[in-house]
Amino acid sequence: MAGQPPTDRPHPARAYDYFLGGRTNYAADRSAAQQSVEAAPAVAVMARENRAFMLRAVRHLAGHAGIRQFLDLGAGIPTEPSLHQVAQSEAPSARVVYVDEDPVVHAHAEALLSGSPLGRTAFLRADATDPARVLDSPEVRESLDLDQPVSLSLVALLPFVTDDRVAYEMIRGFTDALAPGSYLTLSHFTGDIDPGEADTVCEQHQKLTGTPVKPRTYDEVAALLDGLELVEPGIVLVHRWRSERSEEDLAEDDARVGSYGAVARIR
Repeated sequence: MAGQPPTDRPHPARAYDYFLGGRTNYAADRSAAQQSVEAAPAVAVMARENRAFMLRAVRHLAGHAGIRQFLDLGAGIPTEPSLHQVAQSEAPSARVVYVDEDPVVHAHAEALLSGSPLGRTAFLRADATDPARVLDSPEVRESLDLDQPVSLSLVALLPFVTDDRVAYEMIRGFTDALAPGSYLTLSHFTGDIDPGEADTVCEQHQKLTGTPVKPRTYDEVAALLDGLELVEPGIVLVHRWRSERSEEDLAEDDARVGSYGAVARIR
């Protein structure tokens, strides 16, 4: 694929795809991912549970809250089932725009994305910390009606925005611009559950990508959602958000899922 970086070196988006059981990864990505799991076994569990949380949130918003427009920030490489597939299975006319600044993600997304003939699916290569650039882009303007409610997804993205002020202003830049009745779906890596494991996850990410990642506490995640109306059950570990699993089954994973999740309504 033209412009794609060499496949003999690991890439974080492809390693994450491997964690999710995707097929858009190579030997170097799988090796790096396996090394990360050996050092911090919770990494793969968190990746899968974040994904499952996002899909449950989409089903709820499309199937029960009447949302027909979705904006997914930090989308990553499409892995089936993707957000648009779930949204359009609930509402075939749903429109979805994926946003990611990574050129590898962009190359794979353009090749893999296809949506319902009644809906629309688009991809924007942009920095999600620039709300004006995203919302004013042709991809968003031609795909979404910003005068109507939109579901904004920030799933496993904000740990990579390590400056608290930037993270807060990024969220406000989007929520202030979206129509009342819109929703924000957010998940965030935390050290509250196992601080030692969280430190190892940070070290492994730095080793793989050369960039930092920041866990946040429950209170810090709550501060990011200040002013929004939390949907029940509020801020919980991602595997517990509207799960159909038994309490016994959920409890077994509590110590391994170091990630909070929440859905909030924009008033």
